[in-house]
Order: sequence, then structure tokens, then C-alpha cells
Amino acid sequence: MKKIRAAALIGAVALVATGCSAGGGGDSGSSGGTGPVDIWLSNNEQEVAWGTAVVDAWNAEHPDEKVTAQEIPAGSSSEEAITAAITAGTAPCLVYNVAPAAVSGWVKQGGLVDLSTFDDGADYITERGGDVESYQTDDTYYQVPWKSNPVMVMYNKALFQAAGLDPENPGMNTYDSFLEGSRAIVDSGVQSAIWPSPTSEFFQPWFDFYPLYLAETDGTMLVEDGKATFDDDAGRTVSEFWSTIYTEKLAPNEAATDDAMSSGNTAMQLAGPWAIPSYAETVDVGFMPVPTSDGRENPTTFADSKSVSMFTSCENQATAWEFLKFSTSMDNDGQLLELTGQMPMRTALADTYADYFTENPDYLAFAEQAEATADVPSIPNSVEAWQAFRDEYSSAVIFGKESVDDFLSTAATKIDELVAE
Repeated sequence: MKKIRAAALIGAVALVATGCSAGGGGDSGSSGGTGPVDIWLSNNEQEVAWGTAVVDAWNAEHPDEKVTAQEIPAGSSSEEAITAAITAGTAPCLVYNVAPAAVSGWVKQGGLVDLSTFDDGADYITERGGDVESYQTDDTYYQVPWKSNPVMVMYNKALFQAAGLDPENPGMNTYDSFLEGSRAIVDSGVQSAIWPSPTSEFFQPWFDFYPLYLAETDGTMLVEDGKATFDDDAGRTVSEFWSTIYTEKLAPNEAATDDAMSSGNTAMQLAGPWAIPSYAETVDVGFMPVPTSDGRENPTTFADSKSVSMFTSCENQATAWEFLKFSTSMDNDGQLLELTGQMPMRTALADTYADYFTENPDYLAFAEQAEATADVPSIPNSVEAWQAFRDEYSSAVIFGKESVDDFLSTAATKIDELVAE
């Protein structure tokens, strides 16, 4: 396989709250017909190339079940476009860029097919992906977990070396050692040690607080069993760590005006493998797991995953299911990895595609990290819950306007109320 050079222009996308209607997901898909189907792909250049190749291969062998692909229609977010299509009854059969946080809302909207109703549905999903029960809604599968971008600490080796840190083994796996290294970086003349986005979008916790909370708790999600989890010692420890970062000005509390890694204005960022090609020609990057208070090995992090879902407006659901399996086969997952650098959500990833990771060693750390990830919880009012968290976190941690204890308590109360609605 050839080394990836094209930039994967992927990031977090905004979600929109979906409306609710009586009932849940769609009827049984196992009785769906066969024939032509439409699919939507992300507008990422590499994913479009992958999808086009997969569709061409399918169509060559299935002339009576032709698949037609297009990019997700333009909108403020993919999820907004999908929600509008569900409402209008114009959704395609399959969408290859579903944010797990949006699924529960679409199930309530009646827009998604229960994939467990196919004879081999649940078995296929679990055999490919392993332990993926957290992706269930109402104890069943309305999505195939497809690909992930495990969040790790990406760093500039040259800036680390200039600060007196070992660029190959920085030893910054505890909060204390991470803070010590960050101080050394800033003392060496770099503007910031790390620069998480301080903006207010609801998804920003996925790239500062949440990966570290998952690591500190071995995978406890923000909400479990209908209750917020983070108003506890672990949430306090993570929040105080980030508060120290901002108080000591190791990270700015204003947004960067350029790519701070490329410009050399920061030495670190939290990112997934999608970011690697962006720095192939400008920065010699290294990777390390997110820190924990005790420096544990193999910490859990945020998966930043995307799924594939089938929509109830699809007439030829039997064909759509067969194509979904075809597109997520071992060979086609390998092509996804080759073309995009994103991690297919299947078991034994590093061993399955050993040749790829030998030829592309920068991606191996993410393949290994993909074995220890968690995602967002499937909850009602997901967007509003994350926004409530972000608003309180920003006030207390980024801008120091309230105490950490008040932030945790207030955010947990608001989220409990939203989830209970």
C-alpha cells in the first residue's frame, strides 16, 4: 500500500436537535425489496474517492441493483441535512457519515431502520466490531459503527527537543509530568504548550475534557443510566487539570487565527489520525496517549467515530443491507484505511492490516489506541446536553468565572433534566 499524502479534511461537525414523533425506528428491514438504492457520502475528498470505487465495484457485479452515490447535501451540518431529509421523506437508503450522538433523535423521529431485523444484522455488526453495545439505541442497532478517529496528543518533536524534552519518549503521561513539560515548552519561548479550541460549540468537549475524563474513568461516558456521571472526583480532577493549564497560561483562552501547530505557536493538540496528513510537509509529529492523574497504561480515549445507518424511506432495504455489508467488508475497510487514514471499527485492526501499518508507521499508534475507546452516550436531547456542559465548563475552566465545583454541579443538574425529558 502507498503512503497516504492527501490531507483528510475531517473534523467534528455540528449536530442539530431532531424532532420527535410517535413510535421509534422503522419497521423490519428483512422484508425489504431489491433494486436500485441511493447512498450519501461525506464531502471529504478521500471518502468520496473510496465510496466511488466501492460503488463501481458493486455495480459491475449487480446491474439490477445499482447503487448511486452523492455527497451529503450542503447545509450547516450533515445532521441538519439528514434531519430535513427524514422530515421530507427524501432520505437516501444509507448515509456514510452518521454521528452516533444523532441516532437516538432520528430513531424517535421514525427515520431509521432497526438493523437487527435482518437475519444476520446483529451478528454481522458484533462480529465485525466486537464490543459495540454502547452504539445501541433502545437495546438494538440502528447503526453500524464504521470508522473511528481516536483522540491522542499530537506534538511537535522539534519544539519538544528545544524545550529539553525527549521527542521520542516525552514521559508526560501523568498530570504532574504533563504540566511540568508544558511549563518547559512555554519557558522555551513557544506561545502555548497546547491549544484546545476555547469556542462554545457543543462538540468542543470532545477535544479537551471528554477524552481525559474517559481516560481517568476507564471509559465512563458523560451520561450513564440516565444520569450525568461527571460530578465526581474524576470529573473534578480532570477539570482542575485543565483549569491549571489555563490559569498558568499554558493554553490561550482565545481562538487561534491560524493553524497553531503549523505556525509553531503551539507544541501540542488533541487530534485523531485525520490530522496526520495536514502536517506531513511542515511538522515532524509524535503521538502519545492522553494523560491521566496516575499515568496508567493504555488509557481509554474518545473514539470520534462515525457510523452507517439505513433510513426508513428506503424501498429496497434488502439490497441496501447487502451493499452495506459489502462496503464494510475486510477488503473495503482496508481501502478506507488506505485512502483516508481513518480506523475501520473492526477487531484486531493492527494485525488485520499489518502491511499498511508497517508502511505507514505514524498511524500505528492510532490503531493501537483504537482498541481502547469510548464514544458519546446515546441519550435524549444530546445536543442540548453537550451544550449545557460546554457553557458551564467554559465559564469555570477556560475563563475562571465560577468554581469547578459549581460548574460540575450545575452542568450535571441541567443534563439530568434534559435527559429525563
